[in-house]
Amino acid sequence: MIFASRKPAARRPFRAARLSAVVGVLAITTAALAGCAGAQSSGTASGSSTGQLSGTVTVFAAASLKASFTEIASKFEAANPGTKVKLSFAGSSDLVTQLTQGAPADVFASADTTNMKKLTDASLAEGQPVNFATNVLTIAVPPSNTAGVSGFRDLAKPGVRLVVCAPKVPCGAATQSVAKSTGTTLAPVSEESSVTDVLGKVSSGEADAGLVYVTDVKSAGDKVKGIAFPESSNAVNTYPIVALRASKNKDAAKAFIAMVTGSEGRQVLQSAGFGVP
Repeated sequence: MIFASRKPAARRPFRAARLSAVVGVLAITTAALAGCAGAQSSGTASGSSTGQLSGTVTVFAAASLKASFTEIASKFEAANPGTKVKLSFAGSSDLVTQLTQGAPADVFASADTTNMKKLTDASLAEGQPVNFATNVLTIAVPPSNTAGVSGFRDLAKPGVRLVVCAPKVPCGAATQSVAKSTGTTLAPVSEESSVTDVLGKVSSGEADAGLVYVTDVKSAGDKVKGIAFPESSNAVNTYPIVALRASKNKDAAKAFIAMVTGSEGRQVLQSAGFGVP
């Protein structure tokens, strides 16, 4: 009879309190999950990609960037397995002409601000260009240097077969700027459409000297010899890069530019001899 006096109803308040606590936890968890979903939705709405990059990124870049951008492209593809970087190199002026005529591309990197301005004036840029490197001229001669070139004014000596970039090309504009500032009259035997063509003439022995960038001589190895001259500081080229408005892969284009202008890109460019803007 003593045990019969126990009342099961005495436990009901405890069970009700525990059930209330569980419901409260579920409500908090549900609210937290809803908040996360809302944050993800707002990120997507702002235009930032929450998925993995994929597809092809077509990059039009100045010829002097060939070695550096090839290396950066390889790093980019390794970091983003679903992507492929298609590189097209030429003189900056030629590339701008192609783009204004409708050539498809996602990114443009110029060897000077003049040609980049042509692109932005044509309303082809997506956002503002970013300066990512600088470069200066140097004299390239065959390893034997049979013409005995030792400085900029030697390029004007009779009998020296000099090759330069055409005036419309950034390296050609820089050449003219140095010549004007030093009062030197140059008589080149050939004017090329890109700095790599100038380098090719020298390395093949078709020219006694050529005006190229310091980065070109460095990448050529022992094929040519570089002769620095102090007057080159009168014409420093600044390199800008920008995404293109007609890009069909804007997220990947922006990501590639971020790598070029970021720490990985800077390391590659500086190793190649480029300066910091």
